[in-house]
Amino acid sequence: MIEIGNIAPDFVLKDQDDKNVSLKDFKGKWVVLYFYPKDNTSGCTKEACDFTEQKFDYSNLNAEILGVSSDNIESHQRFIQKHNLGITLLSDAEKTVMKAYGVWGLKKNYGKEYEGVIRSTFLISPYQKIAAIWSNVKVRVKRKSGEVKHVELVKNKLAELMR
Repeated sequence: MIEIGNIAPDFVLKDQDDKNVSLKDFKGKWVVLYFYPKDNTSGCTKEACDFTEQKFDYSNLNAEILGVSSDNIESHQRFIQKHNLGITLLSDAEKTVMKAYGVWGLKKNYGKEYEGVIRSTFLISPYQKIAAIWSNVKVRVKRKSGEVKHVELVKNKLAELMR
């Protein structure tokens, strides 16, 4: 089980342009590594669009955003094009990175159990240590004060850790 303070498991995955991307490529930068179930589904689309909307703010905080699903490269390309996404999407068809981060597991939906991606986000420090973890992420949460976007919570935590 990954915990805050652990060294983040390294990986090499293909991005939407069929290029290898490794966590080591981002040494010296913050990394927002988020795992999502499937391209072009409602929650996953909202999350990717929200991260794209905030990309400039994250860049100003020296952070790179990486989304990971088991979808193939072609699916990622269509997803990016359809929604004009500006973030990097990685393909983990073998689910090795998902398993290394503990986000592939048993889920329940309408009383049925199945294995799948547990929507999660990891904030990784420039020293490649886990700085924050969000599990079973809700892309948007309704509160008395209004709707809160997950990407805002992550950005606020990043800003707090940089102080």
